[in-house]
Amino acid sequence: MTHIAERTYESTPARKVAFIGLGVMGYPMAGHLARAGHSVTVYNRSGGKAVAWAAAFGGAHKATPREAAQGADVVFACVGNDDDLRAVTLGADGAFAGMARGSVFVDHTTASADVARELFSAAKALGLSFVDAPVSGGQAGAQNGALTVMCGGDSAAFDAVKPVAMAFSRAFTLMGESGAGQLTKMVNQICIAGLVQGLSEAIAFGQKAGLDMNQVLDVIGKGAAQSWQLDNRGKTMVADQFDFGFAVDWMRKDLGLVLDEARRNGSRLPVTALVDQFYADVQAMGGRRFDTSSLIKRLK
Repeated sequence: MTHIAERTYESTPARKVAFIGLGVMGYPMAGHLARAGHSVTVYNRSGGKAVAWAAAFGGAHKATPREAAQGADVVFACVGNDDDLRAVTLGADGAFAGMARGSVFVDHTTASADVARELFSAAKALGLSFVDAPVSGGQAGAQNGALTVMCGGDSAAFDAVKPVAMAFSRAFTLMGESGAGQLTKMVNQICIAGLVQGLSEAIAFGQKAGLDMNQVLDVIGKGAAQSWQLDNRGKTMVADQFDFGFAVDWMRKDLGLVLDEARRNGSRLPVTALVDQFYADVQAMGGRRFDTSSLIKRLK
């Protein structure tokens, strides 16, 4: 968990920041902030991980989100879901209670657009700013400091935090008003769901046809079938290896958010709904922690 890749950071004034949530994404993200020269204080629900992070990267750790956020110019968070996000922001021990007027809370959780708008309003009432900023790139992207971040919120708050967030980002883009970041992440997950299912069917078909699928992937990867999924997961799928980061449980959580939003806005997502049920099948097979390319296991 302590490992993060070496990288060159953009020159930016050192800021006092907090990071809440030290999971497989948050731990290296906070590490890059420290390596980039910022003063980082962390909080994690299980305190032992915060102690370990502080020992590894030289920052401080606190017992509550409120304490971690005190004095910070920017507070970053990456937790599990809407309820977890409310728990670390609201209430007497929440980060909002410790933040100074004018500071910014940046949420990297993949959550609903509704909770983003709710917390944007709650922050504004306290003289704070809130940016919803879900990420794409997975555990490897976090460790390499190369995440793609899609943001929603006020442009002034976005401009204030972008130079700091570039410590762990390769792209940090404002997509629109509050909630737009979360909606953009939903588009991302819709695309991935369909791509992985298509790749799974193609590989399973080719294997049953007796083809050398590694050779096939090399060939079709030079044409119109090329994709990130094919390049990075195709051969591991052929090898029946499924321990490469973003887990099926997390994908089902994300697709649940997508399908809830689709019911609200009237979108028709027949393929996404079907792939969500295919992931439920993988869960039932014991694959809750397999990575998302494990859809192919249903077809073998």
